[in-house]
Amino acid sequence: MVSSSAISNHRITKTLITLLILNFLYLFQTTSAVTKTNSYSHFSRFSRHQSSSSSRTKQGFLASVQESMNHALRARSLAFNLTLSHRTAELHIVDPIHDCLELLDDTIEMLSRITSSDDEEDVHTWLSATLTNQDTCEQSLQEKSNSYNHGIAMDFVARNLSGLLTNVLELFVSVKSKPQRLLSEHEHFPRFVTSSEDRRLLEAPVEELKIDAVVAADGSGTHKTVGEALLATSLASSGGRTVIHLKAGTYKENINIPTKQKNVMLVGDGKGRTVIVGSRSNRGGYTTYKTATVAAMGDGFIARDITIVNSAGPSSEQAVALRVGADKSVVYRCSIEGYQDSLYTHSKRQFYRDTDITGTVDYIFGNSAAVLQSCNIVARKPLSGQTNFVTAQGRSNPGQNTGISIQNCKITAQSTTYLGRPWKEYSRTVVMQSFLDGSIHPSGWSPWSGGFGLKTLFYAEFGNSGPGSSVSGRVKWAGYHSSLTVKEAEGFTVANFIGGTMWLPSTGVSFDSGLVK
Repeated sequence: MVSSSAISNHRITKTLITLLILNFLYLFQTTSAVTKTNSYSHFSRFSRHQSSSSSRTKQGFLASVQESMNHALRARSLAFNLTLSHRTAELHIVDPIHDCLELLDDTIEMLSRITSSDDEEDVHTWLSATLTNQDTCEQSLQEKSNSYNHGIAMDFVARNLSGLLTNVLELFVSVKSKPQRLLSEHEHFPRFVTSSEDRRLLEAPVEELKIDAVVAADGSGTHKTVGEALLATSLASSGGRTVIHLKAGTYKENINIPTKQKNVMLVGDGKGRTVIVGSRSNRGGYTTYKTATVAAMGDGFIARDITIVNSAGPSSEQAVALRVGADKSVVYRCSIEGYQDSLYTHSKRQFYRDTDITGTVDYIFGNSAAVLQSCNIVARKPLSGQTNFVTAQGRSNPGQNTGISIQNCKITAQSTTYLGRPWKEYSRTVVMQSFLDGSIHPSGWSPWSGGFGLKTLFYAEFGNSGPGSSVSGRVKWAGYHSSLTVKEAEGFTVANFIGGTMWLPSTGVSFDSGLVK
């Protein structure tokens, strides 16, 4: 029996949500036409008059960014109000609006940075990531469409914002590809981890680091859980680097480092000694985005000497061990273990070195600009009827400066494995100067569904070795390149693909800036 007051509250809530949805639908319908017209007007005006002054072009670009910002703020308001109407623990698990809310926070911050940045590579990265954020929001809504009744309003808003951000990215890329610059001429020294005490973060012994918190399950540290340490240091942060030492032990928790919590370093006592374990999965009720055992969105994130595990098992479908959407992030001497979707390289610039990555289906995926160097990539034995795919890169727009570059790594497997398949239409993955064992299927790469993306993707190999490296039996797709030139391969190195020579030296991490000699 349901009380009359409960029925009344339900009706009130439903009415309020309906009014809210109608209000926002109207707002976006009436403003989107104007915004799109303005955005395309800026784009078309530039195309017709390439000799227009750079200041006028910049004004048009910044106006388009501001329009996108306005829509992102309204979308966030909608998402926030929708989450307020679902404050139960059960619904929080399946509520994809929480994903959209978190991603919109990240998008708003990046758009605000763009208006004051003169670094074109930064701007390109952030614009690419804003579009990825919207794709992820829509993906979460689709994953839980059967269990969430109000996703249609958020989906409408997300798609509208995606259109605006696509216009801005296209405008930026069209100008960047021409001799004149969209932004100012002067260059800036990178803003991340540049202090002198940061320069040996990844090589110095733990006892030589300036530690802000110590996590120990036995109570011998300042905190017993990683979550407690992150909360405490965020409240006490002065804006510099935060170093949290995780003593040897197993920590069963899910870690989230949000966009606003920057320059966090998690340092353990070694792979297999410091272990963080979670078990969230898509089949267990979570969106793929929320399944991560460790999730890092705050820029300048560093992980060192830690094993990160998603123990949900091979039959749990998507179950992420590590998700990274932090710009200029480094994962060093770690182990990332799972089955399907182990490593989610979500967005922005990332570098992985001397790290073990294990999984089965699409176990390195996402839409960041990521370089994996000197890593040990292992495909586990899949379930009966399953096929292993090392990568599933998610580039959805040709203007995005994203992709997965696997260099000087070792790829092995316990059963027949493909190097990758195209998750999105412009999927981009390069495997170069790596050892491929005999488990790699002769065709190398696999389609996702029919002919989807086979002409628009960019898959390439260069200078690989091992019994699985022969390209004689590789796929014949228009988007596949069996042998890059040296110049083309250099485009996917640390120096050129993620601008690593400008920000990696300050961390002290070992890296090869170009091709391995």
